Amino acid sequence: MAAARSALSPVDVPRPGLRERKKTKTREAIRAATYGLIRQQGYAATTVEQIAERAEVSPSTVLRYFPTKEDIVLTDEYDPVMAAELAARPAGEPWSASLRHVLRKALDLGAGEEAELTRLRTRLLAEVPAVRSRMLENMSATGRVLARAIAERTGLDPAGLEVRIVSMSLIGGLMEVSRYWAEHDHEENLAELVDRALDALENGLPALREGRREDQREDHRGCHLGGRREGPRKD
Repeated sequence: MAAARSALSPVDVPRPGLRERKKTKTREAIRAATYGLIRQQGYAATTVEQIAERAEVSPSTVLRYFPTKEDIVLTDEYDPVMAAELAARPAGEPWSASLRHVLRKALDLGAGEEAELTRLRTRLLAEVPAVRSRMLENMSATGRVLARAIAERTGLDPAGLEVRIVSMSLIGGLMEVSRYWAEHDHEENLAELVDRALDALENGLPALREGRREDQREDHRGCHLGGRREGPRKD
């Protein structure tokens, strides 16, 4: 959802060593070069060689950090940080409320200096089939991270069917939020769209909820009529 900087972290995390800081700097240089070229000439015209030249690294370095061009657009640092944030929420808080808190915080951070970059990423997701296809491939890894975080909060098995369904439904839902937002020219409020997605995942579609309520009313009326005693028949 958000771009490549992990500012989310009240969780105490040790400062990375020099080697890791250099890797982070290289990743950010490659991303910045990629986004700059895409803005100038479009996604299709941007090549790994051009990215490498602008980032002042070799093409093999680009591919070592990002196996495909699509990965440069899609990869960010948020998965482990958001999982840690989720694990740090109060023990008695419903997991759905914890998810809302973490996602809202991520959106708030992305709405600042990286807002334009977030819009570009979602536009590419909506418009470029290769980006969308790679996103689908990557969803399983993000889903496993989320499943572990949900399992820790609920005490359920992270490999259990229910946890896997919930985690992948959420990841798929957030992907569709991004596409919907881009397809509607980023005019709607992204946080409100995420809330709507969480509502749908948690409660189902409004029409289905209304249908269930109507069925319950019919069942209640049927039980009421079925329990009514008729007087003695008079022939």
